Amino acid sequence: MILFDDIGSFPLPKGINREWVEQAKKSNDPKLPDLLKGAMQQKIDAGVDVPTYPQFRDMNQMFLEIINDESAQEEPLIVRKDRARIMELSAMEDVGAQYLKKTGKKLNIRLCVTGPIELYMKQFGGTAYKDVLNAFAASIDRFVSNSIDNAKQFRIAVISIDEPSIGINPQIMFSDNDMIEALTLATKTSGSNKIDTEIHLHSPLHYKLICRVPSIGIIGVESAANPSYLDLIDKKDLEDYDKFLRIGVSRTDIFGMAAVLNEKYNTNVWKEPAKLDEITTQMETPQIIAKRLQKAYSIFGDRIKYAGPDCGLGSWSSQELASNLLKNTGAGIKEFQKNQ
Repeated sequence: MILFDDIGSFPLPKGINREWVEQAKKSNDPKLPDLLKGAMQQKIDAGVDVPTYPQFRDMNQMFLEIINDESAQEEPLIVRKDRARIMELSAMEDVGAQYLKKTGKKLNIRLCVTGPIELYMKQFGGTAYKDVLNAFAASIDRFVSNSIDNAKQFRIAVISIDEPSIGINPQIMFSDNDMIEALTLATKTSGSNKIDTEIHLHSPLHYKLICRVPSIGIIGVESAANPSYLDLIDKKDLEDYDKFLRIGVSRTDIFGMAAVLNEKYNTNVWKEPAKLDEITTQMETPQIIAKRLQKAYSIFGDRIKYAGPDCGLGSWSSQELASNLLKNTGAGIKEFQKNQ
């Protein structure tokens, strides 16, 4: 059975921006947990099987601000486990409790953490210090471990390491072996707990490197906007290394899709947001999404374990539009499964 998940980021409500979120976090504004709960509930209502906690903050800074805080460090760049806390997850306890009361089952959540290579590139760029990379990896593993230990009202069912630079950023100077070691360190806890562990890549160019990381079992591919990405992956490699795929079946590149609408209407659809609704009424329909999944399944079969949007939805124009895409994605996956 293919499970429906999402990547994480989600639009903020109208009138709220990232600056407000950062200030609200610093001041412990009770409105922020409410925003997080509301976004998570929208994902659940859209039918996402394994929703990711809503990400409203910068994917690098939300981890770096803690890792770089000397008062939170056990050693330089190695965060103490008790300080390796993801604020957004705490807000999910209430959502999980309500879900348990309503359904009698624990809510399955996808935990997304920024990977050590991505954090290293953000902070140090193209120089290669293996010990520093491994320190980041150890810290990320502590965020994972802390999250698992403190999840009471929900179950962490998937752990995703977000590594968009691998395969895209030419500045990465680490050897394959160094990256494999760091990714293995970062997923030590998830591997030992036998939790589905995924890597989210923006390009599958170096998927064979990931195949050599024993604790990562699922490789994410953004194949809705880039169908040719599927051509880069050999099913035999997946079988030989016992790896699975997380397939992107709905496009999230809203700027690319908006450009198509701009050309169609000879206008700026950002100033006429009602026209953006065509993304979910005509461009990313359940039928189109089902066809994408069918094509991927015809190539990889049961090696596909999860499917959902290509990437996060944080840059989308409204929560309603993002929710509609999630609903269409879920309907498309169900349509595909019905026809199997």
